[in-house]
Amino acid sequence: MTTHQDSDVTALLIAWSNGSGEALDRLLPLVYDECRRLAAHQLRREHPEHTLDPTALVHELYLRLVDQRRASWENRAQFFGVVAQMMRRILVDYARARRAEKRGGGSVMVSLDRIAETSHDSRIADVLAIDEALETLAAHDAEQVRIIELRFFAGLSVEETARVLERSPRTIKREWRLAKAWLYRELS
Repeated sequence: MTTHQDSDVTALLIAWSNGSGEALDRLLPLVYDECRRLAAHQLRREHPEHTLDPTALVHELYLRLVDQRRASWENRAQFFGVVAQMMRRILVDYARARRAEKRGGGSVMVSLDRIAETSHDSRIADVLAIDEALETLAAHDAEQVRIIELRFFAGLSVEETARVLERSPRTIKREWRLAKAWLYRELS
């Protein structure tokens, strides 16, 4: 079932694909709350002292979306699938930058006691390990990577994921189980 707002979003996405800057300006207020909800979902898995908040993540997303010149938007579902991918990329880039800082970039003298209290390298390593595993999986099964991105990173339900990927919920459930098992084995 398509709502009026879904139709508006789809029409604006198509207009934006055709080069209308005005369409982008009208689109963003319609999708902002949903993007912020996705950002909050993503950040719940991050370390509590993470410096990005949902608003900052959405604003970074906006900057990347504005740079999308060759995107061919088809519908709302596809848009949110891309949003989930972009948020994942932003968090991975952030984790890499944090790791680089820990290896000496912008170093600051800190006592060993302080390091023990605040260390959250494992969270950074988790994000990077998941990203590396997904890159490996993409070479074998890009569809499963999309399912992981939509279910894990975007927090979409099985039914919503099925709509985005134009698959049956039963197929998504089966592929989700396989993808989780593969990812678990890869990360273990």
